[in-house]
Amino acid sequence: MKNINAVYVSLAALVVAVAALVVSIISCKSNDNTAVVEAALIEKPEMIFSALQAAEEKQRAEAERQIEEKIKANADELYNRADDGVIGNPDGKLVLVEFFDYSCSFCHRLYPVLKEVIAANPDVKVVAKPLAFMSKASIYAAQASLAASEQGKFAEAYSAIFEIKGGLTEAKIDEALTALGLDMVKLKEDMKSDKVSNTMKAASDMSAEIQVSGVPTMVFNNKILQTLDAPVIQEAIDAAK
Repeated sequence: MKNINAVYVSLAALVVAVAALVVSIISCKSNDNTAVVEAALIEKPEMIFSALQAAEEKQRAEAERQIEEKIKANADELYNRADDGVIGNPDGKLVLVEFFDYSCSFCHRLYPVLKEVIAANPDVKVVAKPLAFMSKASIYAAQASLAASEQGKFAEAYSAIFEIKGGLTEAKIDEALTALGLDMVKLKEDMKSDKVSNTMKAASDMSAEIQVSGVPTMVFNNKILQTLDAPVIQEAIDAAK
């Protein structure tokens, strides 16, 4: 999807660049300067690529502005939804939102990075919004971690699932959560609750609203943040402070 969107943006930008060139030629033609334009393009064909790059940059900036406006418009639901899972400081004044999938390899790479960031910033609250689309186990893992919230152990369940070695299975998830001392009978019941399903749907709907294009995607200070590097996240936190 991301590549398709990029193609559309490039094509649109090319149309804009060509249109600008046509207007320029028409304008110059009225002054009998067509030959000058043609000569300039022959001498510096990179002009068309510069126009294309400028148009792409303009469209990218506009797209980012629109997404930021949508984030601001949905700020309360995004940052403060009561039923979302939280890691880090639940009362932290700085809120980072993570959209992720428990089956995502890049999300697994981000997991220790977030642990490092949380340890270094006790005033940061991380709101975890699972998007369960990569596998059947993703759905089970998301339901299980959210159900663990009912026993006050979302953060522990989140960590336990991300620390499972190899591919996720329901059996591995059950084993990891049992080791946390969770009441598994209650957990299985809560996994089927409206509260859990509504929380998962809300995360999915929000990701669509603010145009999350893949996982992991973070939102911090009303901006999309996509990185696997702790220093990049820390720089954003320091800037917000």
